[in-house]
Amino acid sequence: MPSRSLPARKKRRRPKLIVAVVAIVVGFAVLSTATAVTAMQFENHDDFCASCHSQPESAFFQRTTAQATDLASFHNAKNVHCIDCHSGQGLVPGRVSALMLGAQDLLAWVSGRATQPAAYTRPIDDANCLKCHADVAQQRNFNNHFHVFLARWQLLDTNAATCVSCHQGHNTDSEAQLAFLNRVDTTQVCQSCHNALGGRG
Repeated sequence: MPSRSLPARKKRRRPKLIVAVVAIVVGFAVLSTATAVTAMQFENHDDFCASCHSQPESAFFQRTTAQATDLASFHNAKNVHCIDCHSGQGLVPGRVSALMLGAQDLLAWVSGRATQPAAYTRPIDDANCLKCHADVAQQRNFNNHFHVFLARWQLLDTNAATCVSCHQGHNTDSEAQLAFLNRVDTTQVCQSCHNALGGRG
């Protein structure tokens, strides 16, 4: 008789166990979603991004509160935030990727393993620039030939320039009248492109 009641008890416990597992999974999903949404709201505030970094990020943030002296502070005046450039590709995957990187940074910070200045681990991809500047190659004239031919150079050469090769966000040695380009650095990029495409046109 006792041997028959044991399986019956197990059968009665099974639904409770399933409900408990489902409740834990749902609770974890809700908590994760709430955490991600909260983190995304914080990421939209540049002062939050700067709060965990020391130099040079603190200086970059301070520049956004004064007259534009670099491309990033110029963008800030147009209501462009750190996360708009410093996220991965794609709206949702890019933000999720940025959240994961932020979570790693947070764990390193809390555990005392964070390095300052922060290691630059994610270069800004052209797709991040093209979110706002998608029409950059549309003007097919000599004054814009560098933008028009950039995609061709990138197809031919894995070491080809990217947007940030010329348009460096935080350098203060650029000229505002040249859209915050550094004349010497940009000329070197131009020459590299001419060398790569010159014989292939």
